[in-house]
Amino acid sequence: MTNPVIRPRRLRTSGALRRLASEIRVHPAELVLPMFVREGDDSRPIGSMPGVVQHSIDSARRAVVQAAEAGVGGIMLFGVPSRRDATGTGATDPSGILNLATRALVDEIGDALVVQTDLCLDEFTDHGHCGVLAADGHVDNDATLERYRDMALAQATAGSALLGLSGMMDGQVAAVREALDTNGFEDTALLAYSAKYASAFYGPFREAVASTLVGDRRTYQLDPANRREGVREAQLDIDEGADIVMVKPAGSYLDVLADVAAMSNIPVWAYQVSGEYAMIEAAAAQGWIDRRRAVEESVLGIRRAGADAVLTYWAVELAIWFKEEQA
Repeated sequence: MTNPVIRPRRLRTSGALRRLASEIRVHPAELVLPMFVREGDDSRPIGSMPGVVQHSIDSARRAVVQAAEAGVGGIMLFGVPSRRDATGTGATDPSGILNLATRALVDEIGDALVVQTDLCLDEFTDHGHCGVLAADGHVDNDATLERYRDMALAQATAGSALLGLSGMMDGQVAAVREALDTNGFEDTALLAYSAKYASAFYGPFREAVASTLVGDRRTYQLDPANRREGVREAQLDIDEGADIVMVKPAGSYLDVLADVAAMSNIPVWAYQVSGEYAMIEAAAAQGWIDRRRAVEESVLGIRRAGADAVLTYWAVELAIWFKEEQA
């Protein structure tokens, strides 16, 4: 029997060779840590997301310093207010929790990492939807754009360097870009949640932000069955002036992520959402999987599919592991 001449296993024979031949690496600078900041003086654990908390502003200060020291590229802030109303007025109040936290963390950390903010109304409305409701109960797209414009100005004034447009309203990028540019915030960047799907994997996030949502968001988030539509949404956002486009969730939409990465001439990010985090943590807690390997593999797969950066609740832990490996 003739021995094979082509032996791919040659490049797998040692750890050193495997590292040298590795096609994709996850660097801390490519990771963004989502953080929840609540009103009040205490932080609170999130039961469905072990290890993740609703921060107070003081504990958020400590967490952002830890993230910067680990080398993480950025944080994405979500506010958890104590009061909500129909139009989410807390989102545009300079003294609202998200704007207060943004100023505090920008003051704390400077440009050691990128302080980013979620631009959406769902955390601030008493009905839990991402926009303003019309009289018949549907989300009014164009009325919501006016609120987003005001939110953008409030967040940029608070010091956010990058606004994460996650509401999935038609025309949101163009509306926010125009508002920023005409008010002296030309350098504030926009991250468009372009292909954001109506997913079951957001469940733990609802606990994290104390969501009041009844029903679902299928009239504005994408149908999980639609692959081409995700690419179309990303192209629309690029045309409207987005600086970065994103696919969310990540793990179940790697095909969409690869498609968007193939067509995009701007950075493409992905969000490894709360349900993806919770599933791995739950399985690891039962001893069914190797936690560290599963965490690393899950994020590596997202990078391999084409994400230039990944929002993940494991950002700091991954960054620490990376530094340990380099030592």
